[in-house]
Amino acid sequence: MFGFRTPPRPTDAATALPGRSTGILPAGVRHDIFGIDVTDVPAGAEVAYFALGCFWGAEKLFWSTPGVVNTAVGYQGGFTPNATYEEACSGLTGHAETVKVVFDPAVVSYADLVRIFLENHDPTQGDRQGNDVGSQYRSAIFPVDGEQRATALATIASYQPKLAEAGYGPITTEVVDAPAFYYAEPYHQQYLFKNPAGYCPIHATGVACG
Repeated sequence: MFGFRTPPRPTDAATALPGRSTGILPAGVRHDIFGIDVTDVPAGAEVAYFALGCFWGAEKLFWSTPGVVNTAVGYQGGFTPNATYEEACSGLTGHAETVKVVFDPAVVSYADLVRIFLENHDPTQGDRQGNDVGSQYRSAIFPVDGEQRATALATIASYQPKLAEAGYGPITTEVVDAPAFYYAEPYHQQYLFKNPAGYCPIHATGVACG
C-alpha cells in the first residue's frame, strides 16, 4: 500500500489493461463489522462512492460513521474491468481506490458524508495523498444521481474558500457520475479490522467544512 510513482493513467479502454470478465471477490464474503454480505444494500439504504487515498483507512473512517450500514473497497473511475490490486497500483487501469458506502439517510445524509470525505483528506493534492503517489490515490466523488452530484459540487464550492484561507490551493477532487465499481480482493475488505496495526494514513487538513 505504500506509494510509488506510476505511469500516466490511460485515456481510454484501448490503452488500459484488459482486465477480466469475472469479479475477483468470491460470493458470500461477510463484513467483519456489520456481519452482512459486503455487497448487500439493505432496504431503505442508499449508496455513495468516495476515493480519498489509501482505501484501508478510508473504509475504516466510513464504517465508524453512525448511519453507515455497510462498506466495501474496490476500484472505480477507470477502464479495466475487474482489476486486481496490482493492476490498479500500476496506474494502467485508470481506477482510483474507492470506498462503497451504504448508509441510512434517516441517520446520516449524503451531504454529511461529503463533508466527512472532504475533512478527512487533502483534496488539493491531485494524484496523491501524502507519500502515496499515483492516480489510484486521487481524490474523487462518484455520485449515483443528479441530486448527489449537485450536493457534492455545492459542498466542494463552499469548502474551497475555507481551504484557501488556510493556505491550501485549488481542490482537485473529481466529480464523475458513478461508473462501474469493481470489488477488491477479500483481504482488502475491512483490512484495518483484520490488521489493527496496519498502515492507516488519513491526510486531513484540519480545515472544517463549517
